[in-house]
Amino acid sequence: MRLRRERAGLLAIVNLNEGEQALRGRVRSLRRALKMAAEEVIEPIKLDPLERDVLLAHLEPFVAASADPAARKSLLTLKEAVADLEIPPELASRLGAIAEVLLTSGRVRGANGPGAEQALWRLFQKTPQGRAAMASLEMLNMALKSCEGQSIEFLSAVARGPGSYALVLKTAECQMTVRFEPSGVRVENVEIG
Repeated sequence: MRLRRERAGLLAIVNLNEGEQALRGRVRSLRRALKMAAEEVIEPIKLDPLERDVLLAHLEPFVAASADPAARKSLLTLKEAVADLEIPPELASRLGAIAEVLLTSGRVRGANGPGAEQALWRLFQKTPQGRAAMASLEMLNMALKSCEGQSIEFLSAVARGPGSYALVLKTAECQMTVRFEPSGVRVENVEIG
């Protein structure tokens, strides 16, 4: 009987290690995907008239506030591209930075309403910053799948610093720490067993 228990225990450890290795492998592949998503956009980003109108209305303050001639020139080039409804790949990161400021500040929603905010959100997801944010969510959802069907034993949120929080989730089979920061969301730690 003891031998069976020991074998069962070893089998459980082997299965646990295989499961942990599989989860870590998925996390590694998603991290690679996240890195690739953050790389520069290869294709031009096409705008629709609503996106153009929203951006043009909000780009001027960025241009006016820019003291650096090179940054001002880049913003003016972006403004021209927005007016032409097509953002070249080399301006995709600049567009992403501006869209992020407009979305997080609430300016677009306040001035143009929720429809304009949703249009800008869809556009943001086409930029390197937006693609990286979506990849990090995909990575989180994959990690959360490992807890699917399990009862939550412990759930807690903690502050890690200004604008940085962590959610600790514990089940009988795993414990996971998810970090929420201004730069995005990520799985900070996963423990199986």
